Amino acid sequence: MYFYELHEADDDLFTNVLLSHDVEFNEEEFLELVLESRGRILTTFEEDSLVEAVANDLERRHGFLHIDDSRLRVSVNVSVNEDETTVSELEEGAGTSGDDEEAYRSLLVEVDPEDRN
Repeated sequence: MYFYELHEADDDLFTNVLLSHDVEFNEEEFLELVLESRGRILTTFEEDSLVEAVANDLERRHGFLHIDDSRLRVSVNVSVNEDETTVSELEEGAGTSGDDEEAYRSLLVEVDPEDRN
């Protein structure tokens, strides 16, 4: 199994998605697939982000597996203290398939230390 990542960023938000495939693509091959997909869906996608739309298109057309929160079954919080290493409760909608508007989403947001207050 081989893993691939797509990134999308602006000044305030960074989004990435993971894909997997049983075939290994080199950088040029994968970039070409992404560029074709992007060109195909750029003006018509309905997902929340361009990278999600590209990932879904690659899944439909080229057999990639878009690894998103809908595939999450168990989450574990790992701590240096054994008694604090526990199963975390999943948000409602995580681990389900479909276009449920209440689906769990993960975002990584970078905040400058001076902007925290």
